[in-house]
Amino acid sequence: MFSKFTSILQHAVEALAPSLPLQEDFVYHWKAITHYYIETSDDKAPVTDTNIPSHLDQMLDILVQEENERESGETGPCMEYLLHHKILETLYTLGKADCPPGMKQQVLVFYTKLLGRIRQPLLPHINVHRPVQKLIRLCGEVLATPTENEEIQFLCIVCAKLKQDPYLVNFFLENKLKSLASKGARNVISADTLKGQDSLSTDTGQSCRPEELSGATGMEQRELEDEPPRQIDDLSASLDNLTVTSLPEAAVVRPNQDYNLVNSLLNLTRSPDGRIAVKACEGLMLLVSLPEPAAAKCLTQSTCLCELLTDRLASLYKALPQSVDPLDIETVEAVNWGLDSYSHKEDASAFPGKRALISFLSWFDYCDQLIKEAQKTAAVALAKAVHERFFIGVMEPQLMQTSEMGILTSTALLHRIVRQVTSDVLLQEMVFFILGEQREPETPAEISKHPLRHRLIEHCDHISDEISIMTLRMFEHLLQKPNEHILYNLVLRNLEERNYTEYKPVCPEDKDVVENGLIAGAVDLEEDPLFTDLSPDNTLSNQEWLSSSPPATPDHPKNDGKTEVHKIVNSFLCLVPDEAKSSYHVEGTGYDTYLRDAHRQVSEFRDYCAICLRWEWPGSPKALEKCNLEAAFFEGHFLKVLFDRMGRILDQPYDVNLQVTSVLSRLSLFPHPHVHEYLLDPYVNLASGCRSLFSVIVRVSY
Repeated sequence: MFSKFTSILQHAVEALAPSLPLQEDFVYHWKAITHYYIETSDDKAPVTDTNIPSHLDQMLDILVQEENERESGETGPCMEYLLHHKILETLYTLGKADCPPGMKQQVLVFYTKLLGRIRQPLLPHINVHRPVQKLIRLCGEVLATPTENEEIQFLCIVCAKLKQDPYLVNFFLENKLKSLASKGARNVISADTLKGQDSLSTDTGQSCRPEELSGATGMEQRELEDEPPRQIDDLSASLDNLTVTSLPEAAVVRPNQDYNLVNSLLNLTRSPDGRIAVKACEGLMLLVSLPEPAAAKCLTQSTCLCELLTDRLASLYKALPQSVDPLDIETVEAVNWGLDSYSHKEDASAFPGKRALISFLSWFDYCDQLIKEAQKTAAVALAKAVHERFFIGVMEPQLMQTSEMGILTSTALLHRIVRQVTSDVLLQEMVFFILGEQREPETPAEISKHPLRHRLIEHCDHISDEISIMTLRMFEHLLQKPNEHILYNLVLRNLEERNYTEYKPVCPEDKDVVENGLIAGAVDLEEDPLFTDLSPDNTLSNQEWLSSSPPATPDHPKNDGKTEVHKIVNSFLCLVPDEAKSSYHVEGTGYDTYLRDAHRQVSEFRDYCAICLRWEWPGSPKALEKCNLEAAFFEGHFLKVLFDRMGRILDQPYDVNLQVTSVLSRLSLFPHPHVHEYLLDPYVNLASGCRSLFSVIVRVSY
């Protein structure tokens, strides 16, 4: 109570006293803080019972006022005094000792406000970034401490400053050997510290270069008022024996201390306070996006970031129930990593395991966004770590198991993260995990070369319809991802040489080509007895298809394909005899409904074409003269299973048939000439023993 009264009285006196020059006022407040350590005999009283917080606030206000009164970029005498007398170093030491109790919190607040409110760049000064770096080491040492909120605010302001000037991150990349050596130094507040005379290389792991000191030396040219020697001696004597009590560190493995800013943030991501953890994740996202290559290398090689991401993914995945309804996994609301605030009591659609599922999907979303924002080399390293430590180490055994319930749950989870991933780098690693990296044509003897790919494709034709449908859905969404390797690995690599066709050299007398692009004398399917039920109404407009086709190139001139598209579409329409058509008996399932669905997919097809333009696909099929037609043709494991399923369409459940046709429709949207020729062209002259989508449907229909 007495100290409170003293503080109020002091404020009243300061308000009535005539104003002093800013520098004198600044020095007065700093000396008032140092006098406390000389005069006090009770170091157990909390800092809030002293005038220290008030004096620190006054010092900060003076620095801000001084900057506002000066031209931009000009350093005033108060800031020079702070730098020259190494006030930040002294405050760090007092905060580390937490003397009086609560001093660490006050120091963190002062540092945070100083960096946030002062506009001129402070971090390049060695007497700023060195104590800042030391204070960073104190953050996250112990979880759930009273200073956790101040710690994360301080770390985030440092991250924000580095984001503004990325080159500054080099001041925070320590030399490991020097950093380790500094740990052996005596943790004692000495007179040298209070005088601001400690070694430039002590406890920083960074030697001072002339260019680093240039900013400070220019300011030191002024003769500033020094504290009287007797005061320094008294202050030194009173604090010389004050030792810093080391607190137990958080239970975390820190193999290197090269990037303490990252290590402190990693520790705080484990905070029981969700708000602290989210702020720590935001700070990490700022750091990984810095363009400095040295920082990116240190981030992935000398910190626990990769281990944190993957270990938490693994633990959250393993915390999921052994069996979760696939519909619940598929329909759970969209998850944003920063808004993971699920309340079971407030959720009317809760199901067992929903809390664990949202936690897993939320952390996966964070990993995805982190890799998406990361510097290129850092993104690749992080994605590879997720691939090796989580996809292969945790997910693959679950996907390869034989329990039907386990297969269904793990496939549903894979399907969900396939839908959720947005980072190109992480998507690439996920594709390699699911499909492998092979790009050479498949052979029947080598379809199991990548075991997971083989198992997942086999699951498309599983004895359990639920597993088949879920796996087909996963492949359908995989095909929608903007990655060229997906379609190439599943389909294109087997169609590259067009050896599904039978090449017949054109005779000289048959060189004239009809308007629709067919060789003279070729059979017109409209004249075949098999296609006699055509009517003018059973045609589709092809203008949208033609306008979205790949552009013509000098090697692949673009022909007028209106007649071909017209005939191809009608050839498929007339495959089903009238007596077998039943959709018009059910309301909402007729031909008009299909037309409306097709129009809704026009924009989707345009999106496909826009994505595929970057892959530089040809505008027309590869010339047969340049193809290796002697090689045996194999449609590939994926198309084989789909064609087998289509061949049994009359004997399968309706839901399975819908999913099979949906995947085939998705494949047909890709504007690659070989895909269109093989899947959609009924006029293609198939080689002996080969089948196409049209031939499979013909066998089903007749």
